[in-house]
Amino acid sequence: MSLMLEEACNAPERIRGQLQRNAAMLAELGEQLRLAPPAAAVTVARGSSDHAASYFAYLCMKHRGIPVASLPPSLTTLAEAPWRLTGQLAVAVSQSGQSPDLVATQRALAAAGARSLALVNTPQSPLGAASDLEVPLYAGEERSVAATKSYLATLSAMAQLLGHWHEDHDLLAALDVLPARLARAAERDWSPAIEALAGADRMMVIGRGAGLAVAQEAALKFKETCAIQAEPFSGAEVRHGPMALIGPGYPVLVFAPPGPEQAGLLELAEWLEGVGARVLLAADDGVTRRHLPLVDAGHEALQPLAAIQSFYVMVAGLAAARGSDPDHPRHLNKVTRTL
Repeated sequence: MSLMLEEACNAPERIRGQLQRNAAMLAELGEQLRLAPPAAAVTVARGSSDHAASYFAYLCMKHRGIPVASLPPSLTTLAEAPWRLTGQLAVAVSQSGQSPDLVATQRALAAAGARSLALVNTPQSPLGAASDLEVPLYAGEERSVAATKSYLATLSAMAQLLGHWHEDHDLLAALDVLPARLARAAERDWSPAIEALAGADRMMVIGRGAGLAVAQEAALKFKETCAIQAEPFSGAEVRHGPMALIGPGYPVLVFAPPGPEQAGLLELAEWLEGVGARVLLAADDGVTRRHLPLVDAGHEALQPLAAIQSFYVMVAGLAAARGSDPDHPRHLNKVTRTL
């Protein structure tokens, strides 16, 4: 068993502990954000952490009605932008909390008046020190270069924060049973995807809404663990320029969990099959023509977590089938330091 697979399967138990340990801190933070609501929010992250930040951004805009933007760290480290962020929230996300560009940007945003928050898997990190509050992810040490449990733990921490901030009791109740549902998701049979993609060299991954964040993450994992040039797109955007890439047998993974986006994604999957694409449709038990089963996470905001949990197990198996080592991808290191 690869470390990637071992760590992905360990995610549900890590999240169980995280939800319990962070409950009081995030309840207090949620109350503070209601009492002094930010006018806008910005996120600072790279790689898988940036995909997690897009999940937070979508749900924050949907439920809190404030704009959220992802800031390129180079605006601080190279362009020295004159930030003015009084009354805004700055959310930095990192597994290690060590990258100099993230630390410098978070420090600059705080100096510009932002309330700063860091979600980090390594406690007492430089990024946490540069922030007003550090939220530990409690995912445990991640030895595989390909991040899995830290990504899932980031999403669960964000969902818990938003649940308290928005006083969404249904979401908080669903989080209580999320670890058990993720454990079931890790056991779902996605072997048809391994068979379909064993010889693939390029493909698309499609999601929508909060699910776009896991489409982005899945595409990255296809690249780094399987050397497949996978590109992520929103289901609302793919019918523009990207459709020109579709030819007979072109592989497309469509994440279509329960929620308001599902109907459009199912329609898109049917259209793609009609033009000859090799569609892998990931959907719940209510969709009879699915190819890959999804566990219902119990709340619309949590469906992306169940989807990516099943995906991680599959892609670890796909890497093995292609003769790749997902724990040591070519040219990659666990901690990336950029400026």
